Amino acid sequence: MSRSAAGPAASHTEGVLPSGQYWQGWTIENPVAAVVLVHGVHEHSGRYRHVAERLVAAGYAVYAVDHPGHGRSPGTRGNIGSMAAAVDGVALLARLARQRHDGLPLFVYGHSLGGLISLQYLTGAPAERISGAVISAPALQTVAASTVQKLAAPVVSRLLPNLGVLSLDADAISRDPEVVRAYRTDPLNHNGRIRARTGTEMMRAINAMPQRLASLRLPLLVLHGGADRLMPPAASELVRAHAASADLTVTIYEGLYHEPHNEPEQDRVLGDVVAWLDAHLDDRTHG
Repeated sequence: MSRSAAGPAASHTEGVLPSGQYWQGWTIENPVAAVVLVHGVHEHSGRYRHVAERLVAAGYAVYAVDHPGHGRSPGTRGNIGSMAAAVDGVALLARLARQRHDGLPLFVYGHSLGGLISLQYLTGAPAERISGAVISAPALQTVAASTVQKLAAPVVSRLLPNLGVLSLDADAISRDPEVVRAYRTDPLNHNGRIRARTGTEMMRAINAMPQRLASLRLPLLVLHGGADRLMPPAASELVRAHAASADLTVTIYEGLYHEPHNEPEQDRVLGDVVAWLDAHLDDRTHG
């Protein structure tokens, strides 16, 4: 299921995966590679339109999926159902991108919860010949949850999966007040607390990730805002400490908040991403 609206240089396509999840893509004729974008908690793929357009302008085809319970995908708002379901959505989208651009390099770009989902996917059974991954502010720490919340999480997740258990401060996503205003008023975002099921699934994946990272040898670019109050920069250092990749760059942008791609310095950040992707176009020995 898909439909396209072609512009003068690029086309936008959208459809539904076999899982029922909504996906959309931005592409051009003869792209140099494909990028699978993986969004964060409580948001949706549409918030990455400007990221996709920047990548398309550099010659990349871009595809993004809405996680279960997010954006235009079915499910209770804010409830991913399971980490496995979220990972399966990324796997299906990567397969679609591979089918549409057979033979081209394929990259994964995940932010926050999307960074965790991306790492879960990449340390599991990823598509063949993935050339690398960009991981932005990965959700790899549980410092925001109390000890009691962590201990009770499995039981609450099972009995009250949709219970709101942890608040997120929208003011901490960006120093740009317009970005924060747009986030708060976006009807496709979930502005409630993190659901018990989502939080528990995240916690389980986070706890297992250090050991999983030991098998990850793909080239990695890890980005983090140095003033991120939602996910401390130490989360990105965890990737540096445990990943087995011989090609690993960790960039901390001093003073930036949780969404580097939505900060006033976004041109610099996205320029760094494009430069890294360009440098890894011919690296097809991994995955």
